[in-house]
Amino acid sequence: MKISHFLLILSVIILNACTSQEKLAYLNNLPETGGVETFTMEIPDYRLQPRDVLYITAKAMTPDGTIRDFLNSSQTNQSLSVGQGEGGGYLIGYDVNSAGNVNLPVVGAIKVSGLTLEEARALLQIKANQVFNGAIVECKLLSFKFTVIGEVRTPGSYINYNNYLTVLEAIGRAGGLSDFGRRDRILVIRNINGKTNTYRINLQDKAILSNEGYFLFPNDVLIVEPEAIKIFNINFPNLLSVFTTVTSVFTTTLLLINYFGK
Repeated sequence: MKISHFLLILSVIILNACTSQEKLAYLNNLPETGGVETFTMEIPDYRLQPRDVLYITAKAMTPDGTIRDFLNSSQTNQSLSVGQGEGGGYLIGYDVNSAGNVNLPVVGAIKVSGLTLEEARALLQIKANQVFNGAIVECKLLSFKFTVIGEVRTPGSYINYNNYLTVLEAIGRAGGLSDFGRRDRILVIRNINGKTNTYRINLQDKAILSNEGYFLFPNDVLIVEPEAIKIFNINFPNLLSVFTTVTSVFTTTLLLINYFGK
């Protein structure tokens, strides 16, 4: 009887430790191979906020036929800065200050907070036309940083060099989920205009493709929660030690009782 009880407990532990294929799959409720399903979701436009960093150029051809950026004094220094990576990008970028303005050489202060990148570029083009002849303005966001922590293979902060980024792409940048990452419990934390919004995302559900948190914004934080089995694995050595001690004490007690009983 004791052996059967032990085997029953061991079987329950093994079954609880096993992970099903469905738990490891992404978007596992999509149609089978050959099926087509369409999801409509408008890609959200990020609106600039104070502390953002913009890459802004106003390029035109000079009389000698060369292309010059009137907002940067040295194209060589600019190229060197860009080559230095993230730090170099910030050196040549223009900060959006607490008032929501960017201060450009010759052009002056321009209010860009609350605008999309395209709206900001159009406004900067209008302002540049008042100062420079035939200059083409380019505006990009340099400060698109996001952070992935929790049960991923390489947690950390990353820089995105595209205008858009999805949750799946961000997790891919972090090396994918670890063996203990819960695909149905992803938390996105977002700060917008001084307010913090949170979004729960289930990577196993096709509804993620229409979730408001599917496209990430600059400074978003992704948290991947662990499977319960990880907590069990962490505590298992302690539980095993306690179980072994209790079993040893119990066995010793029975032996003593049996010995002195005789």
